[in-house]
Parts: sequence; C-alpha cells; structure tokens
Amino acid sequence: MLPVLRRHRAVPDGWDLFDVGRQFDWLLGGNIRSPASAGWSPAIDVRENENGFAVTAELPGLKVEDIDLKIANGVLSLIGEKKEEEEKEEGTEGSSRHVIERRYGRFERSFTLPRGVDTEKVTAKFDDGVLTVTVPKAASAKPKKIAIRS
Repeated sequence: MLPVLRRHRAVPDGWDLFDVGRQFDWLLGGNIRSPASAGWSPAIDVRENENGFAVTAELPGLKVEDIDLKIANGVLSLIGEKKEEEEKEEGTEGSSRHVIERRYGRFERSFTLPRGVDTEKVTAKFDDGVLTVTVPKAASAKPKKIAIRS
C-alpha cells in the first residue's frame, strides 16, 4: 500500500476564507479587484419606452454640486467626483482604518443618443443618491398609427 501524501499549507494571518476572490488576486501578485487601485464608476441603467429614454445612475454619497450633466454633439455625458469623507467623529483621533472597500475618485460616463430625441427637453432629477435623466423622443420619431382604408 502506498503512503498518502498530503499537503498542508498555512493560511496567512488576516485572511478571510470567505473572500476567495481577493485572496486569489493576492496569490497572482496583482491588485485586480482591489478597491484602492481601481477607479470608481457609477452603475447605470438605460430604459426606453414609446415616449423616450430614461437614464438612471446610482450616485451614493454625492450631492448635486458634485455632478455635471452635459449634452453635446448627440452625446450625453455624466461627469463627477466622489470625494473621500474626512473622519471628524468624536474619538477617532489617532485611529487607523483596517478595511477600505468604498471607492472614490473622478468618473465620466458618456452615451451616444439615438437620432430622433429632443435634446432641448431633457430633464434631470436627483433624489436619494439616484440621478434620473429623461430624454424625450421628438414627435417625428414617435411611431404613428396609420389607418388602413378598405
């Protein structure tokens, strides 16, 4: 009978065995998914109905002053910056952070608008960290029902 060879690898201190992705990235020697090294970009949804388009962006922690929304040459651009919060809580002097997973930094998302939208009537609403931009279709771009005579 052959002896069974078993490998025992010590798990480095501080590893969270449930966060396999981060440990895998560490083993490869890169910061593939490290929040500190990756830029931040808001999540976006784009929906269409018969009246137009709705672009929704999640912008948690931002204020209206932190966001610029522009339309130029048929391109809708969302530009902004999420700044890192300064710790001003009582009793935090001399403390150090152990985990930083929130992302900060400048972002820019751009979308080419389809033909037939009315850029003069675009509206935007910012509520509870969610920006909703409504881009209506021009009257000439909306489908028309044509009556058929017999």
